[in-house]
Amino acid sequence: MMSNITVCARFRPLSTKERKDSCDSICISSIDSESFIFKDEKDECTYSFDKVFYEESMQADVYEFFALPIVKDAVKGVNGTIITYGQTGAGKTYSVEGPSILECDVQKKGLLPRVVDGLFECIKSADESTKYTIKLSMVEIYMEKVRDLLDLTKDNIQIKENKEQEILLSGVTEITISDPEGALQSLSDGIVNRAVGETQMNVGSSRSHCIYILTVQLESTTDKRTALLCCCSPSASNASETLSTIRFGMRAKHIKASPLVSRREDKHAKKHGDITPTKDESCDRILNKLRERLDEEDVKLLEELFILEGLFFDVTSVEDLESAYQDVTSWTISSLQQAVEELIYTVEELKRENKDLKARLADAERFDAMRKKTEDNAGVLLKISGIISFLFSWAGSFSPLKMPS
Repeated sequence: MMSNITVCARFRPLSTKERKDSCDSICISSIDSESFIFKDEKDECTYSFDKVFYEESMQADVYEFFALPIVKDAVKGVNGTIITYGQTGAGKTYSVEGPSILECDVQKKGLLPRVVDGLFECIKSADESTKYTIKLSMVEIYMEKVRDLLDLTKDNIQIKENKEQEILLSGVTEITISDPEGALQSLSDGIVNRAVGETQMNVGSSRSHCIYILTVQLESTTDKRTALLCCCSPSASNASETLSTIRFGMRAKHIKASPLVSRREDKHAKKHGDITPTKDESCDRILNKLRERLDEEDVKLLEELFILEGLFFDVTSVEDLESAYQDVTSWTISSLQQAVEELIYTVEELKRENKDLKARLADAERFDAMRKKTEDNAGVLLKISGIISFLFSWAGSFSPLKMPS
């Protein structure tokens, strides 16, 4: 069975900075719960997704449509993946975590705490004869390394593939969780260890890709499903980044999720000659199509990005190729802009430190000048004191004059 990815778009409210910079100007207008119009200075297009969540959408609405079906299937043995995608400051962290993992208004709870609660609720209502074990791992991809957020001594986890072509994180920490409270506390501890920094869009921006792995152990898993939430800013000042995110989501709708089958089923297929294309064969087929339209350097860049993201697109038209190329360009520009923002921030920090050092040096020089002046004055006073003492002693050496009687 081959199942498409569920793709949704979410537009957060305008930030204070965006309201100030663009005077409440936005680049999208709603049509219905599945479609919207995107408009910038160059073009106006209509886009459709499985679901569109606008500014007034509640966290519970996102969870119930986007994540709850995956949670229910996970308890039935179906592998599930929930992905949030979008530019810095587009609302990914708020959508996933909410204001806080441990303490926040119930209405503002993010996907992660709701998924944890949902898993335990589904297990409670499941067949009592079925035994479940839930394990948690948490890693981040930062500076091209995979770091274990539950054990910071493991700062370079290796990504490996077993004989069944399953991806493994070698040596990653796995903790068994038995209740929602313990799970949320462990998640909170891991989140504290994430790398963060300041950008123009977000003062406390996450500086990494974070992966939360909740493993529900059953005897076998027979399928998988994926949901992608494209988080966007509606501001006209961020129209180019928003368009790139939207286009990524549109292409993701055509990605096929290959099922993960048990060893027994795989052996049965091989025995009867039912051979399906391997991952490498699919990748080669796509790259060959790209080479028909793009330069070799561009194809290599796309290949690296596909491998990095773990995504393979069924490219069937020239428009898809051109759209992919444009988005790679936009993604590269966005990455460079973010790097420039970080560099500007670093330069400003160095300027502030330099200014502080100059002020401290000036204070030290003034203090040294005052000390030298004090020493000079003390020397003059000492000399005067010596002269006065000499005069007194010299005057006292004369005998008093006797007047004649």
